[in-house]
Amino acid sequence: MKNSPLFVTVGQVAILPYYIIWLKEASMTYTLFALFFAMFSFAAAWGYRVFQTKKNKQRSYIFLVYAGMGVVFLGVGLIRSPFDALPYLVLLIQVLMGFLQGYFRAWHIEQKEYHLHAVHSYLLVGCAMIGLSLVQVLSPGFFLILFGCLLIVCAIGEIFRKNDDWEAA
Repeated sequence: MKNSPLFVTVGQVAILPYYIIWLKEASMTYTLFALFFAMFSFAAAWGYRVFQTKKNKQRSYIFLVYAGMGVVFLGVGLIRSPFDALPYLVLLIQVLMGFLQGYFRAWHIEQKEYHLHAVHSYLLVGCAMIGLSLVQVLSPGFFLILFGCLLIVCAIGEIFRKNDDWEAA
């Protein structure tokens, strides 16, 4: 599962248009949409900073970040209709997702494979977007749920990889 960060990065970029469609529908106004993205950005800076200030960067618990993002994408994909409390839920989702993605980015750039992943990421995103453009119209929720499941699988794979590393030590 050493390529999990690559899959997560590519998936996040490929799923972003579907997430934005969902977020735009959930926010109802452009002003609220912009405020949600501002909260996401502030939370991402916070997550990035939290990782950078860690004393032991080897113990990152990245599987929790994958699982957290997976649960958020699954939850977003399963929301079917607007309700009165949705803007508050979206704010919480944006802060949580921003924090997790900021933490993930800070962790990812510390990895040995990062530079190789960066090059492969551009190539894979291009292929993924061409592939998605050929797909007939599907609900954004379908892709969000699919990506959420992929993140959960990455989290489980990371747990098994960590267990193998601990047993070898």
